[in-house]
Amino acid sequence: MNIIILGAGRVGESVAESLVSEQNDITVIDQDPARLRLLEERLDLRGVVGNGIQPSVLREAGAKDADMIIACAAADESNLVVCKIAHDVFNVPTTIARLRSPEFNEGDELLGKSGFAVDHVICPEESVTRYIEQLIEYPEALQVLEFAEGRVSLIAVRAAADSLLVNHTIAEFRDRLPHAEMRVVALYRQDALVDALPETRILPGDEVFVLADTQTIPIVLAAMHKTDQPVRRLMVAGGGKVGLRLARNVADRYEVKLIERDKKRCEYLASQLPSSTLILNGDGADEDLLHEENVGEMDLFLALTSDDEDNIMSAMLAKRMGARRVMALINRRAYADMMQGSTIDIAISPSQTVIGELLAHLRRGDVAAVHSLRRGAAEALEGIARGDIKTSKLVGRRVEEIKLPKGVSMGAIVRGEGKNSEVLMPHHDTLIEADDHIILFIPNKRDVRAVEKLFQVSATFFG
Repeated sequence: MNIIILGAGRVGESVAESLVSEQNDITVIDQDPARLRLLEERLDLRGVVGNGIQPSVLREAGAKDADMIIACAAADESNLVVCKIAHDVFNVPTTIARLRSPEFNEGDELLGKSGFAVDHVICPEESVTRYIEQLIEYPEALQVLEFAEGRVSLIAVRAAADSLLVNHTIAEFRDRLPHAEMRVVALYRQDALVDALPETRILPGDEVFVLADTQTIPIVLAAMHKTDQPVRRLMVAGGGKVGLRLARNVADRYEVKLIERDKKRCEYLASQLPSSTLILNGDGADEDLLHEENVGEMDLFLALTSDDEDNIMSAMLAKRMGARRVMALINRRAYADMMQGSTIDIAISPSQTVIGELLAHLRRGDVAAVHSLRRGAAEALEGIARGDIKTSKLVGRRVEEIKLPKGVSMGAIVRGEGKNSEVLMPHHDTLIEADDHIILFIPNKRDVRAVEKLFQVSATFFG
């Protein structure tokens, strides 16, 4: 696809890096020539220097032949105007805008074709906050990702030495949980993919990916990680957009202490949060402050400032001082890769949460959801089987008849809609029906195109 990205900041850079790896033709527009030059040296893309709201700049970037524009500039106003011009002047088929303001929601009339012509809205802060809330709810997990409107979840867990899972085969693990609809779809040992076969034995420290009926997640987590006590006390370092959103969303369920360095920001936070939230003016990496506020009694410490180094240092300090579990927001991919699984329990990459949302709009065929995994190396995809046995490569066929790329596993099928839906763990003789939601784990992104083709309906396909 020909894709134009407006803005070479952290989000724009991460999006460009992910999309270039999928053999898309990428052009990035930014007003900083030095930043664009660095991107061009590192990635196979073209940079255009200029203000993207100017039609001449969009024309130079190839808007006339573009399939999609992703507006990731810092200002909402710029992103809205660019989408409007791209649609009205250049007839770009798909427009996506990064919008921080909660005033704009996807589907609003104001964002329709007669308004700003924004097809899809992404908000990194909202995506990250939602992701963190899932991790707070399931503290044993490294990742919790939802499919089929929440009916099925993909959970990643590091196997604990004293859990029911360790030193047993995958088949034995399933036998121990006969009432839990679940399937191990992938297993990583020291960052290397291991075949998740029934006879594969799970060792301490293995990273295990399990697809399960969302209702059974607590049972599955308890077996894999030895159930931790539920989270009750949170300490958050950083009262920026993510810190504020998170504190506001969880204040009624948890005891929250929020540390913010800027005094004026503290005053603003106090006006936005309930009185039950304790707001502290100070540095999240101040050992004396953490000691005074009993960080060692915290169930979870979250470092959510805009500075990667500060987040890493404060999270490591909180862990050393006794916090049961720590998470750090880390924008730089190299830092996130280095810190994941170290003293820091979970390194959260904002760009990866956004990229999953974007990928769902890029995938061909009827794709309902996409989640980027393993720092972008793998992917979990939810597709909908459409058509009939004459027009579909899936409908009317048994699982054993479907040709999946090597390593790709079919983890779950959701059949039916809403409360009447049913979660199935497919076996070799399971028959795929029309409108089934099929969730697949793709360990290598080079196989995505082959998987996409399975969900494409063709009038001339006859098996």
